[in-house]
Amino acid sequence: MKNKKNNSKRNKTSNFSKLSIFQPNKYKFRKTCPLSLKGAPVVDYKNIKLLKRYVSENGKILPSRITNISQKKQRELSISIKRARNLALI
Repeated sequence: MKNKKNNSKRNKTSNFSKLSIFQPNKYKFRKTCPLSLKGAPVVDYKNIKLLKRYVSENGKILPSRITNISQKKQRELSISIKRARNLALI
C-alpha cells in the first residue's frame, strides 16, 4: 500500500516539473523605434523639444526599455542630452 501512495506522489511532482517558467514567448509585440522611422526628427543637441520628451521630471535620461528606442539612437540621444546640459539648453 505504501509503495502505491509514494508512486502517485512522484507522478504528481514529475508532471509539475515539466512546466517551465522559461518557455519561449509566443507573442512578441515589439514596437519599432520612433526615431528610426522614415520622416523621424533628427537627434541633435539643439532640438530641445525632442530631448525633453526623453528626460524625466528629475532630469534623468529615460531608459530605452521605457521609450522603445534602439540602442544606437539611445546612445545618440544620451550624448545630445549631455551636450545640451553642458550648454545650459536644458
